[in-house]
Amino acid sequence: MFNLPAVQTAIQASNLDGWLLYDFRGLNVLAKRVVGMPADAHTTRRWFYFVPAKGEPTKLVHRIEQQSIGHLPGTSTVYLKWQELEAGLQGLLKGSKRIAMEYTPRNANPYVSRVDGGTIELVKSFGIEIVSSGDLIQQFEATWDDDQWAMHLEAAKHTRSAYDVTFAFIAERIKAAGQVMETEVQARIMQHFAEHGMITDHPPIVGVGPHSGDPHYAPNTESDTPIKAGDFVLVDLWAKLDKPNAVYSDLTRVAFVGSRVPEKYTKIFNIVAAARDAGINCVKQAYKAGRVLQGWEVDKATRDVIEKAGYGEFFCHRTGHSIGQETHGNGANMDNLETREERQVMRQTCFSIEPGIYLPEFGVRSETNVYIDKDGGVHVTGGELQTEVTAIG
Repeated sequence: MFNLPAVQTAIQASNLDGWLLYDFRGLNVLAKRVVGMPADAHTTRRWFYFVPAKGEPTKLVHRIEQQSIGHLPGTSTVYLKWQELEAGLQGLLKGSKRIAMEYTPRNANPYVSRVDGGTIELVKSFGIEIVSSGDLIQQFEATWDDDQWAMHLEAAKHTRSAYDVTFAFIAERIKAAGQVMETEVQARIMQHFAEHGMITDHPPIVGVGPHSGDPHYAPNTESDTPIKAGDFVLVDLWAKLDKPNAVYSDLTRVAFVGSRVPEKYTKIFNIVAAARDAGINCVKQAYKAGRVLQGWEVDKATRDVIEKAGYGEFFCHRTGHSIGQETHGNGANMDNLETREERQVMRQTCFSIEPGIYLPEFGVRSETNVYIDKDGGVHVTGGELQTEVTAIG
């Protein structure tokens, strides 16, 4: 539900004249969520909703879709012709000098940049400065309520227990048949999710040997490979409760099929685990000190460990992503590689910390989830952190 007082308080705290929310045919899912528009709402014309720092919001809607944002407070201006749209938009913004939109200069953060360049040009033609709504979006789209936090904890129990089921299944099948296919393990995990009322947007990653060295490997009928004794295996799985507004738990663990893990796997795992722990500690220390923390800092703290160990070139993705109703949510990412994430790591948001080293023969990733509660408490979810490569004996 749209909370006008809270939104205006946030706009004032950002020293802005207002926030212009805009969408065309669902391209700006962030704006739709902020205004509380149903995900399946069907709109075919442009709409604008301007929330000033103080006073009554205003809307600009097409004549044949006047109720597209009718649930929102404020007065409406109706347009039909394109000339009326441009004049109406200028009228909406009259008196404003500095506003927020879903935009970042040079598209530096594509997770936020949902407004097309032409619309940005039009707004700027009115003499208005546009700043990124990144932290506003986080506050009203990426933060969790108490029910979501509880659902995440419940989901985390089942994603964590999925590893006990998975590794036992691998052991049983190898003992009985000498091998088990990646897709069979994948199917067993999906069965576990179904048994616990969990859903996911994509089946899990199960990668053996060189496949574990591909960060986004996906088992399929063409690439399906047997897992046998002496193999290294990476399993990355994510799921949420099959309930409205549920949020994900997303974990990655690694294992060796045998009673004794070779040193080459242990060496790389220990580096990755130390990097993971450095990222977690960065978050804890920042909140303990009461200072503002930005996503790039967590990435740097994590990446520095791997780079100092001499494996920087083999850590080929950001340290972590926002987690929400999608596996990859719309809050701050832990990233100083693909983007310089300058959004704040906010309270009531969740994200992954998942460093990895990906070599041609095998790859190691260790992933956990971190949630910052409303009081600034830092919670690492998904059970005890993995401290060694699991031996499937």
